[in-house]
Parts: sequence; structure tokens; C-alpha cells
Amino acid sequence: MSAPVIVLIVIVVIVVILLLWFVGMYNGLVRLRNLVQEAWRQIDVELNRRHDLIPNLVESVKGYAAHERGVFDEVARARAAAAAPGSGPAEQAQQENQLTQALGRLFAVAEAYPVLRASENFQQLQAELTNTEDRIAAGRRFYNANVRTLNTKVESFPSNIVAGMFQFERAEYFEAEDPQVRQAPTVSF
Repeated sequence: MSAPVIVLIVIVVIVVILLLWFVGMYNGLVRLRNLVQEAWRQIDVELNRRHDLIPNLVESVKGYAAHERGVFDEVARARAAAAAPGSGPAEQAQQENQLTQALGRLFAVAEAYPVLRASENFQQLQAELTNTEDRIAAGRRFYNANVRTLNTKVESFPSNIVAGMFQFERAEYFEAEDPQVRQAPTVSF
């Protein structure tokens, strides 16, 4: 073989390797972006379940503590804000924090009514809410791990070149301002 043919083969091999690297990097970024979106949808499902449980919980408490109107209104406002569509993870986290604080006040009201605390319906709703809170926390950990991986790829060289070419952007974390705020409300009877 002549020297020009060898040089041409080497150039073709280098171009093919670079093209395969480029395609692999792009596909990896797409996979990570889809994982982040899937993880967020799972959190959204659990948040919707939480939002659906709250009216039943409020009605259960209302039957025993009808004069606590301010607490019920606060929970309703916080639930409406948290259930509103179209917010990103950071804004959703802030709205969920406010809802959790309102639920804490609702549970504080419930503590003053022993008959309510003994109610099977109230106990079942409280257990379902706690279970949902646990699933939200697990989903948040999974989501944030995927966000971390995606953000690392978007910011790291050389994958940041591919990310920049195709407008891959950093994803927002879903985190509470106060770690205790995101814990399931606890009520001791």
C-alpha cells in the first residue's frame, strides 16, 4: 500500500472513532435527560396522591373540630398551590414545604381531639399519608441522583461540547429548604 492510502485509512478510522464517540455521548445525554424526566413523573404521581388524600383528611378532622376554619382554609390554599400544574422542581418543592407546614398545623388540631385520634378513618388516612411521604422521599432521592449525573455530564469536558451543541441544560434539584419539613408529619397519640 502506498503512503497516501495509509494516511487516508488512518483519517477515516479517526473520523469513524470520533463519530462513534459523538453519537455515544449524545445518546448518553438523551438517556440521562429521559431518566430525569421519568423520575420527576414518578414524584409527580406521588405528589398527586398526596394532594388527593388531603381533602379526605381535612373532612375527617372537620367533623370533630369545625371551629378550626383558619387551619382548614390554610391547608386548602396550600394544597391548591401545590397541586397547580406547570411548576418546576424548585418551585414545587417550595409549595410542598408550605403544604407540609399546613398539614402539621392540621395534625396539631387533631391532637386536641381524642375521639378523632381514635377514629379508624383518621388513622387510615394518616397511615396512607405517611406511606405516600415515604415514597415521595424515595422518589426525590432517585430524581436528585439522576439530576446530579445529568448535570455532571452537561458541565464536564468533553461531554459539555455535545451538550452545548444540542441545548442540553442542567436540571433543577427537588429539595426541601429544611430537611425536617419534608419528613412525614408525626403525631403522637
